[in-house]
Amino acid sequence: MQHQTTIAAIATPPGRGGVGVIRLSGPQAYAIAEQLTQNALPKARMAGFRQFLDFENEVLDEGLVIFFPNPNSFTGEDVVELQGHGGPVIQNALLARCLELGATAAKAGEFSMRAFENGKLDLVQAEAIADLIDATSQAAARSAVRSLQGAFSHKVNTVLEKLIHLRLHVEAAIDFPEEEIDFLADGKILTLLEDVQHSVAAVQQSARQGQLLREGLQVVIAGKPNAGKSSLLNALAGIERAIVTDIAGTTRDVLHEKISLNGLPITLTDTAGLRETGDVVEKEGIRRAIKEIEQADLLLLVYDLSQGEDPLQLAREYFEHHLEPKRLMLIGNKCDLTGATVQIGDFHGFRHITVSAKQETGVQSLIEAITAHAGFQPEEDTFIARTRHLDAMKRTQHYLAEAHEQLVVFHAGELVAESLRLAQNALGEITGEFSADDLLGKIFGSFCIGK
Repeated sequence: MQHQTTIAAIATPPGRGGVGVIRLSGPQAYAIAEQLTQNALPKARMAGFRQFLDFENEVLDEGLVIFFPNPNSFTGEDVVELQGHGGPVIQNALLARCLELGATAAKAGEFSMRAFENGKLDLVQAEAIADLIDATSQAAARSAVRSLQGAFSHKVNTVLEKLIHLRLHVEAAIDFPEEEIDFLADGKILTLLEDVQHSVAAVQQSARQGQLLREGLQVVIAGKPNAGKSSLLNALAGIERAIVTDIAGTTRDVLHEKISLNGLPITLTDTAGLRETGDVVEKEGIRRAIKEIEQADLLLLVYDLSQGEDPLQLAREYFEHHLEPKRLMLIGNKCDLTGATVQIGDFHGFRHITVSAKQETGVQSLIEAITAHAGFQPEEDTFIARTRHLDAMKRTQHYLAEAHEQLVVFHAGELVAESLRLAQNALGEITGEFSADDLLGKIFGSFCIGK
């Protein structure tokens, strides 16, 4: 797809810096840069020093110009990069001059959108660009790079090829019913179908790890005042982020800390102690705590071992609607005061761990329990993934299961073929083979301006 407009944007972050980059892409990129510099541009992919001039031929700035002719550029169109100084005033003036010369201000993600439309990237690779920029851990960044290099796309395309091959066999069985051999009953199609189902399940498992790397885990620490919630946050974060005192109700607001536990991105939230109170400020803190509890992926109920409390009774009192083993973990704190040893076990179906947040005893065991609880086991070839990818694979599995039933139970070739077609469409959404315009707009609209 060749666009008629030429877009321009500042490609470097806002603020002061040594270098600021303006990027142009489109049919007029070369001509605009030539007018801006009043000079021929350097040879393709060679940097050349130029002055950047305003409409009165006064020097706005000076720096390097690089020209990338189509189709060998990021977008697949003619692209020019202007590398000037990084001050916001001069960058905005230079961008304004490009717009005066005929460029259009780029929308968020429009450069990547053009790269996708021109076949330079598939949709997974385009998303990986944004994920690489937004990565909150080295593991997430490495996985995003693997997706950008095509690891995820390759796995999806491999399964798609198997699925297309299977569809050919089914269509042949339908188109040639007069043949002596019943292709639907000879076992080959069933074998191929089950192989596709296993392949989708394997990619799905890797994608779940990638989703955890991208989106992380929302972990909320809750419990009564003075149970040691803030001390536990500090121990997990490795810094004294929360104020810790012996006074009950010290924490009156929600405190968020982004950390990485064994490579898993975590948003750790400390909350106000849960209790009846007449203090207006503390009441508001408790209201906010309950809101965080509602949204948590994992709740850590911290209770004081030295008080002889029943953690399950506390859980029933505070989390009446959240008593799910997959969302709740019981943390017995202050084992240093009771002489108890660090233990990880089961308490009426819930994961139970004893720690001393103050002494940081048992904290490493808790970290390992959290990552295991999330099912986080990243491998060397883990790729970044999004919720929409998992949704597409879930629908693919659903249609494949339908096809399996139609084949084995009803022996209905036409219905098998239709289910396989829907499975292919669902799987093709991941790389963009089948994509609605509103989905593309939503995806690229979340990108940075200039990317």
